[in-house]
Amino acid sequence: MISVLVPVKNGGADLERCLQAIAAQEVDDEVEVVVVDSGSTDGSAARARKLGATVHEIAPAEFVHGATRNLAARLSRGEVLVFTTQDAVPADEHWLARLTGALATDDAVGAYGRQLPHKSATPPERFFLDFMYGPAPRTQRIGGIDELTFEQTLFSNVNSVIPRAVWEANPFRDDVTMSEDQEWSRRMLLAGHTIVYEPNAAVRHSHAYTLRGAFKRFYDSGASADRSYVAGDESRAAIRRALRRYATGELHWLWKTGQRRWIPYAVVYELAKLAGLQLGLRKKSVRSDGA
Repeated sequence: MISVLVPVKNGGADLERCLQAIAAQEVDDEVEVVVVDSGSTDGSAARARKLGATVHEIAPAEFVHGATRNLAARLSRGEVLVFTTQDAVPADEHWLARLTGALATDDAVGAYGRQLPHKSATPPERFFLDFMYGPAPRTQRIGGIDELTFEQTLFSNVNSVIPRAVWEANPFRDDVTMSEDQEWSRRMLLAGHTIVYEPNAAVRHSHAYTLRGAFKRFYDSGASADRSYVAGDESRAAIRRALRRYATGELHWLWKTGQRRWIPYAVVYELAKLAGLQLGLRKKSVRSDGA
């Protein structure tokens, strides 16, 4: 059995599209969908039950990225655990078969798939997704901590799969604010395991962050990284350098592809992300307005 695990809060129409696309998958194994709803007020829990999911409800204050996914896994019955989100929609009916099939590659302990932008995505978001989740498959393994890079630890629970036996021995950390997936990936790589990226197992998933939302997102990412898997000033500096390289590449891409009117916005957008990351890495407090 395959268990598809979905944390939910006020999923709305996105959740309905997600669950309908999961139900349409062409796969030989039995599939169950487990939803953990953390205080929806829009009827998401009832909608998920109507669409065939098993729903477990928790209080909003109980939600933590790692802990909630661990809870969903404990509530499930499958030998294979697929993690996704309420706003990720499988791109076709072969998504689940391709994603779970990737576990047969190179003795992988986990696999993750591509994220494609929605039609409404802005050029900066399109660049981000293509940069992070491109069309080429890859196998991630390292020979030691000196080979560990941000790119090597990439792993996303928007679209991932882990065998139950592996998860039981190596659950997500319950105390990680976010980036629980990359912290898990780092642990697996340092233990000598292999992770696979399968671009043919794709979901549509993109965000339209405001400047404040982008700042908060990267603050949380920086704070979580600092607690979870970044050690020392050198590692933090490497993350900053990687973000600066990314921003330079984005501006070049916007110019080259004739989308120059987006460059001023992209500059401000990337500065907001960098500022959030810097503060997060320094563990400064910032008020969240839910943006």
